[in-house]
Amino acid sequence: MRTKRIIAGAVGVTVLTAAALRGVLRRFAVHEDSMTPSLESGDWIIARRRSGTPERGDIVVFSDPTGTGLDLVKRVIGLPGEQVGTSAGRVTIDGALLADRWAHGATTPDGTWAIPDDHVWLLGDNRGSSTSDGRVLGPTPIGDIQWVAVAWYWPSARAGML
Repeated sequence: MRTKRIIAGAVGVTVLTAAALRGVLRRFAVHEDSMTPSLESGDWIIARRRSGTPERGDIVVFSDPTGTGLDLVKRVIGLPGEQVGTSAGRVTIDGALLADRWAHGATTPDGTWAIPDDHVWLLGDNRGSSTSDGRVLGPTPIGDIQWVAVAWYWPSARAGML
């Protein structure tokens, strides 16, 4: 049994290394608390290159559009053509309350945002600490999103699929 695990682990590392070398996978370090408790500062994640439109709930990585040179990690909340609203700390999609199981804290300020075609609306999970998300940046062009997080691997006690 131990030999099978060692072989499976070696095969897994080989596949991940080959994918990373082909530009299909990339690793990112999390340096802030905007995605707590899902991701914490000090976590390392693996992301796959985005293909198609991200889905609601996906954690995505994109370059900060303000030109800082940093990569931002946020969650997809609003999809193309939808209207996202925030009121009394809660998020609505087209007027219906979102079952926002990712939210940590109230979502403020109150407002509404129309999501154009080919854009999504992103939020950090830790709503009080997330400043560079849809509430400030507005809708994000889908073309600006290069990566979708699939797993975290460090610290090893938290390693697993996202």
